[in-house]
Amino acid sequence: MARAILRPCTIYVDGAPLQVKTGRDGVSVVQVNYAFDNTLRDPDALLERYATLTGWAEAVRDAGADRSAVVQQFSRPARVVRNGIEYVFIERGVGRAAAALSPDVAHVNGLGFGARTWRLRRALPAAAAIVVQNHSDTGPMGRAPLMRLVGAATRGAVDAFLFAADAHVDRWRRAGFIGRHQRTYEVMEASTALEPIARAQAEAISGVRGAPAMLWVGRLNANKDPVTVVDAFERTLPSLPNATLTMLYGTADLADAVQARIDRDPALRHRVRLIGAVAHHDIAAYYSAADLFVVGSHHEGSGYSLIEALACGVTPVVTDIPTFRLLTGGGAVGALWQPGDAVGCARAMIAAASRDPDGERARVRAHFAGSFSWPAIGRRALAIYRAVVAARRTSELSVEQ
Repeated sequence: MARAILRPCTIYVDGAPLQVKTGRDGVSVVQVNYAFDNTLRDPDALLERYATLTGWAEAVRDAGADRSAVVQQFSRPARVVRNGIEYVFIERGVGRAAAALSPDVAHVNGLGFGARTWRLRRALPAAAAIVVQNHSDTGPMGRAPLMRLVGAATRGAVDAFLFAADAHVDRWRRAGFIGRHQRTYEVMEASTALEPIARAQAEAISGVRGAPAMLWVGRLNANKDPVTVVDAFERTLPSLPNATLTMLYGTADLADAVQARIDRDPALRHRVRLIGAVAHHDIAAYYSAADLFVVGSHHEGSGYSLIEALACGVTPVVTDIPTFRLLTGGGAVGALWQPGDAVGCARAMIAAASRDPDGERARVRAHFAGSFSWPAIGRRALAIYRAVVAARRTSELSVEQ
């Protein structure tokens, strides 16, 4: 099986180094997005909501692509130019619309569109490459047998697959969506433009205070395991008597269980705040007022809230799962603990709280800027595109000869 390895300015494809030029070199990229919310009737509303779609397109353009455009399936046709990116909205004929933009690379979002990706391959010129990016946090195992058969039958249309973490690849291979020798690349699927604000202003907006102030941002569900985190927080109080925990969430499957856990211990009642959902324009204030970010996920496709926390310099205390290992540099920033282990989580909270908060904040932000900001992801994505295009063109030449 081929898993490509990337290094700065050099790409290794099956062990052979390919030198990558900096600056613009003729690579034209078109994102193809088949999924959309049917309740959205206005193209601008879709672009406002799909920040990852727009962020990726702009990051690739800024990294040096000659062209970065998007073809979005939608309920009606439209064309929008936003921040220098062309967005083509179309109801039918997505493949033809993508081909009309003459891309060197068509980037398809999602592994669940095998038949449509196969039709896209037929619409594109032979020299154009296709990469497909995984955006699933659950993997292929719950997918219908028919979808697996379609994925296996159409995977030959794809030149390479992108995953947030290499550890996610094997289960998709076993399910048949990726061929044994097809290339895969590791690149985080998203970033954020969120920036921290002044601590005093953040505290005034959010009401988050504590020493340390811990923040949870995520669903209250079994996968994210909020009860274990609250258990762990309670265990830290003898060592961290001034600690607080603020919990932001949308989906609240386990809200009653979390509240019951808080009510069982008088020490928690005035230290754990269940806030629920907050307006997006206020979210930076919550991160900026926090010292530690904590979540108990058992699995994640990437980790949007962790990415936001890193952008604002919040020290992560998160579970030791593939994407969180990647996002923290294997625990180089923050602290990792095993899912479901309240004792381990408490130890990690105490250890992270013992460090110099100002120094940690600067270190976390530098880590984010260097590895997971939009500019960093754009550079990595463009390097991958160049490698995939070079490999496809080499393959096409071999076939012609």
